[in-house]
Amino acid sequence: MKIRARPDRYSTEFFRCLEVERGVSPRTLLNYRHALTKFRASREDLPGWTDLKPGDFRRYLMKLAAEGFAKPTVRLHFAALRTFYRFLSERFALKDNPLKQVQLPKLGRKLPFVLTAAQIDELLGAPMRIPKEKQAPVWMPQRDAAILELFYSSGLRLAELTSLNAADIDPYSESVRVLGKGRKERVVPVGAPALVAIQQYRQAAKVDAGPLFLNKARKRLSATAVWSLLKRYLRHTTIPLEVSPHKLRHSFATHLLDAGADLRSVQALLGHASLSTTQIYTHVSIERLRTAYDEAHPRA
Repeated sequence: MKIRARPDRYSTEFFRCLEVERGVSPRTLLNYRHALTKFRASREDLPGWTDLKPGDFRRYLMKLAAEGFAKPTVRLHFAALRTFYRFLSERFALKDNPLKQVQLPKLGRKLPFVLTAAQIDELLGAPMRIPKEKQAPVWMPQRDAAILELFYSSGLRLAELTSLNAADIDPYSESVRVLGKGRKERVVPVGAPALVAIQQYRQAAKVDAGPLFLNKARKRLSATAVWSLLKRYLRHTTIPLEVSPHKLRHSFATHLLDAGADLRSVQALLGHASLSTTQIYTHVSIERLRTAYDEAHPRA
């Protein structure tokens, strides 16, 4: 069932602030709008935003749980609501924030899946190893090789990669200019294999300006298309698990830490606003070291 939005003064001003003043991404804006709209649609008799009590949100929390929503989804919904109420406190001097008294379900710590160096080599070599699809442009294997190399070389998010333009690649400084979350710009190093793959693709596809990665209609490649090409190449590898573009980002970060990179540098490369977000990769590295120790040490 489609949820109908009920615009009001507070939410209208909130979304204007997010879009114009804070410059959040379209996806974040969509998620926040959906969260607020879903909450307002949960009960027809709910009072105005400034009249809500902690009990209203606790009942909503139980309703989401009863409907089978996963804990991460519930927390995302409430993250949007909490951001909204912080906005009401700052902009409209709301005295009592009802969400301060609402406890959310805790998430179990789940370490990200990381590919081994051998698996990375196998996956990155797949585009030039297997036959291209019928009707596909002759330059498609070069494009796909460049995409996978750049993902692993620079740890980009999927949205960051698909939004790249040709002018964002600087072969002289061996870097790429990225527009990340919150429209924050950062410059990330690019490894030599990725630069070579990008140059070969650009020459084959004659990409001089505009979007860097093109579909066969020579329009900007979509995120969905990148998912599809990754799945296609995985079928031609011995990698047992499904790998998302984000898992290449996980692998990039973990392999850097394994090789001795400091946490602050990895944080800057990934574009994380908080160091705590990056710290999960230290746990991955420790787990990998512990596994190696258990397998190799005679008294493990």
